[in-house]
Amino acid sequence: MNQQGAEPARRTPGAIKLHGPEGFEGMRKAGRLTAQCLDMLAPMVRPGVTTEAIDKAVFEFAMDHKALPATLNYHGYPKSCCTSINHVVCHGIPADKPLKDGDIVNIDVTLIVDGWHGDSSRMYGVGEVPRRAMRLMEITYECLAKGIAAVKPGARTGAIGAAIQKHAEAERCSVVRDFCGHGLGQLFHDEPNILHFGSANDGVEMRPGMIFTIEPMINLGRPHVKILGDGWTAVTRDRSLSAQFEHSIGVTEDGCEIFTLSPAGLFFPDKPDHPFA
Repeated sequence: MNQQGAEPARRTPGAIKLHGPEGFEGMRKAGRLTAQCLDMLAPMVRPGVTTEAIDKAVFEFAMDHKALPATLNYHGYPKSCCTSINHVVCHGIPADKPLKDGDIVNIDVTLIVDGWHGDSSRMYGVGEVPRRAMRLMEITYECLAKGIAAVKPGARTGAIGAAIQKHAEAERCSVVRDFCGHGLGQLFHDEPNILHFGSANDGVEMRPGMIFTIEPMINLGRPHVKILGDGWTAVTRDRSLSAQFEHSIGVTEDGCEIFTLSPAGLFFPDKPDHPFA
């Protein structure tokens, strides 16, 4: 079985697409399959398992469901998902080093279904996770929830970042500035960019039909990151722990629809009072 990835498509700077019912239905299918893939991975994340094995499982899941893993060969990225462990902020490349007891790992999966991209990531604890790492995951999850709650027609995209930044900094954490959410649909990365910090008056006005990701990266230490020699892996400069959660959403007439909800309620099972599954 050959691992064939998606060719990167180009976005038109400044052009924000407004999708109708067909687009929303396409995103529901892609988002649900991505969420099912992340659900499937939950029992795999345990001490001794390699991220290479997780990546293989993502690829096989995609093939079994007639989908494509969007990251595979995207601008030269070599794998079907991203696995970011402990102080890795994002874009960690799966490898043969096994997970250890106490690790935290973000797994980021984007599956293409009938041309539509479902993009989501979750945090997973490996074995017995230290309290400070668990609390970071909780805060990051809460940041995503607060960002999603800020989505409504007429508000500006800056309201999302302002809500995330306020909560993270109130908990003495920092928001990574180097990466952001993005428009989504039949392109993997499209307009608009969704910053996870800033002022509620910043950004563009949200309108029904807009589709994008919200994916805050929150650090226990300072917000600064650096890219390793592989050209992909981003890590915290101070080696503090980092966490991320991501959903794909569409703006509706009265709020938003989350396309990547977990069918099994496993999006963040460690937080029992979570506002969405």
